[in-house]
Amino acid sequence: MYISDRIDPQRGISLIELIMFIVIVSVALAGILLVMNQVTRHSADPLIHKQALAIAESMLEEIRLQALDPAACTMALGQNDPRIGAGCINDYNGYSTLGGIREYSALNGLVPGLGSYDITAVSIGPIPSPFGGTVIAAASGAVITVTVADPTGATLSATGYRAGE
Repeated sequence: MYISDRIDPQRGISLIELIMFIVIVSVALAGILLVMNQVTRHSADPLIHKQALAIAESMLEEIRLQALDPAACTMALGQNDPRIGAGCINDYNGYSTLGGIREYSALNGLVPGLGSYDITAVSIGPIPSPFGGTVIAAASGAVITVTVADPTGATLSATGYRAGE
């Protein structure tokens, strides 16, 4: 019998192997936590962007429903003015809000939950002629652009057209 036959093969792990395992797992865990932190920090951004877009589209639709005829214009809206008295799309040119989105009523109150959004600008201009190969007569159409600022300070613009009566 030889001496090498009496020595049992190695069982378990060495201290160096254990330390290497701990280091590798720690680095992997740190990487995963960094990614999770980044994802959770920006998880609300799509919701904020979608809400700002909904506000811009809502205001754009409200303006498009107004008369195009300048004779129907009753007033020029200023910052935070009640929109209930607007008579034509040109009344909205230059409209903005500060301190939140206002409801469409004589009370002109803040819409709950939208106090950190603002309409920074509404611009109404003529449709460039020719438009898509079609000649547009002056005062028979308008380009409407609504710009909204979200709580992060980012702005989003929605543009629409109003033509004919």
